[in-house]
Amino acid sequence: MKHAPRYLGSLTLILFAFLPRSAAQTTVPDTVPIRVDLNEELGPLDPIWAWWGYDEPNYTYMRDGRKLLTEISQLSKVPVYVRAHSLLVTGEGTYALKWGSTNAYTEDENGNPVYDWTLVDSIFDTYIERDMKPFAQIGFMPEALSSKPDPYRHYWKPGAAYDEIFTGWAYPPKDYEKWAELVYQWVTHCVERYGREEVESWYWEVWNEPNIGYWRGTTEEYIKLYDYSADAVKRALPTARVGGPETTGPGWDEAATFLRTFLDHVLTGTNYATGETGSPLDFITFHAKGNPKVVDAMV
Repeated sequence: MKHAPRYLGSLTLILFAFLPRSAAQTTVPDTVPIRVDLNEELGPLDPIWAWWGYDEPNYTYMRDGRKLLTEISQLSKVPVYVRAHSLLVTGEGTYALKWGSTNAYTEDENGNPVYDWTLVDSIFDTYIERDMKPFAQIGFMPEALSSKPDPYRHYWKPGAAYDEIFTGWAYPPKDYEKWAELVYQWVTHCVERYGREEVESWYWEVWNEPNIGYWRGTTEEYIKLYDYSADAVKRALPTARVGGPETTGPGWDEAATFLRTFLDHVLTGTNYATGETGSPLDFITFHAKGNPKVVDAMV
């Protein structure tokens, strides 16, 4: 219980930040009494700590990655969901900062799709072996499908401009039908490998932060991508859970506008893939990124 006063104290500072300065100075007590009645049941505890994510997927099945994931899984009595970027990026699986690849999709000399789930399976197997579950991010764009593939691979390092990471993998597909088939084949493969019941417990999320550089297309092009992706997921497994758009914090004007436009389309827009009204949306995701400022030693 020694951490409880610190937590409540932090909450008090947040509340008093909205009071006049004189009131905050005169009413914040030196100590805060806390009484805990362990016989009183208020309701279930939502395990919000059971969701983790990272950028570099190829670290997943390496020694240290497996060790860390094991430790994370042991923190929770409920299954931990794990989200990683670049699950569809083209490459041989070389790990690097802000980079990852699986070579899940390439094309032969005639432009026919070639699917290789070896590395994606290694990533998901690592989760499943630890009773974890994929928060399967549908992205990013394979080189053969990118509408602007060159340059494709980046070599970012600390100190470099962050925008340098947004290369060919961040662009819309040049063929939405091929993209949809890729998503369909991926979900179908997962059902065959892990079983329908298991995959029904996962979440499929379309892209990451499409309101900034992670998506080099327009808002409408993302909506089109979402429609084709969600339809493909549901065709492969009608009971699968699919959602998005994982924008940056909705407190940002740009992110809020993007999210509103997306949600309006999901409700009343014409679906690019089916021609019907609206699009499947089982969950809504965004990053709760704050922007705290310290003023006179107070947050």
